[in-house]
Amino acid sequence: MSELILALEGTSAGHHLAMGLALLAAFLHAVFGALQKGAHDPWLSRAAIDMSYGAMAAPLALLAVPWPEPYMWPIFAGVFAIHAVYKILQAMTYSRGAYTVVYPVVRGTGPLVAVLGAGLVFGEVFTWIQWSGLAVLLAGIFGLALYNIVHTHVDRGTLYVALVLAVMTGAMVAAYTTFDAYGIRATADPFTFLAWFFFIDGLFFPALMAPRMLRLTVAEALPLMRRGLAGAFTAFFSFGAIMLATRLDKVGEAAVLRETSTVFAALIGWLMLGERVGPRRLALMGLIALGAVIVEMGG
Repeated sequence: MSELILALEGTSAGHHLAMGLALLAAFLHAVFGALQKGAHDPWLSRAAIDMSYGAMAAPLALLAVPWPEPYMWPIFAGVFAIHAVYKILQAMTYSRGAYTVVYPVVRGTGPLVAVLGAGLVFGEVFTWIQWSGLAVLLAGIFGLALYNIVHTHVDRGTLYVALVLAVMTGAMVAAYTTFDAYGIRATADPFTFLAWFFFIDGLFFPALMAPRMLRLTVAEALPLMRRGLAGAFTAFFSFGAIMLATRLDKVGEAAVLRETSTVFAALIGWLMLGERVGPRRLALMGLIALGAVIVEMGG
């Protein structure tokens, strides 16, 4: 598999595969967000997910993939720190705001900053058509967030705090997207990066939440761990897909395509969480999809 990925880097086939992987990551990321936001406390849900995927990745990292090059360890330290901050902000955001309100703000902030970061780090340049597509996509995402704010009956003081946290979380999404893309490009084998990422990243939140998790009863812990396993499998394929996409093709384009996850999130909020989707929200979701198409076609 590694040989196939390396052979497709920078090719037309690699570009199309990267597009498909980014869209797969979009759907799975929306599922992942819903799993963290669902019936359980988002802090405990995140800990259960991370513990599960850390345990799953350990044998892969230690036994199955090539050992990381020495220069990768400082990169992994940076990855660990960025993701730790991101997860804390994400849990704080989900604890204070409705999923369909805060999720679009997080995902809308991320691609704009990620495109700018990809330009600085990787020298990527968007055409004016792609910038217009990004503007359309962001109009749909933030329009969806505004619509949900108006029609969500929550304490406005809490909501404003949640929105500030959502913007900060979105900035961290851009930071980890850019830095992780640098990391997966730095190692010879992309699956070395992925296996060690999940192994290392699975340590922080379970340790942070250990006192709370140890107080859970068996009846409380079992459904939480089932959610954790489901989230771990989702994270493996979601994060793996977007990271491989950034190895195969442009980071900025992959970051933008992933933000169609907002469309999937709205549908999940409607189908799984009982949140309403009306014609206005459907129109805004259409803008998001249209923006992504313009970005892709304008490249």
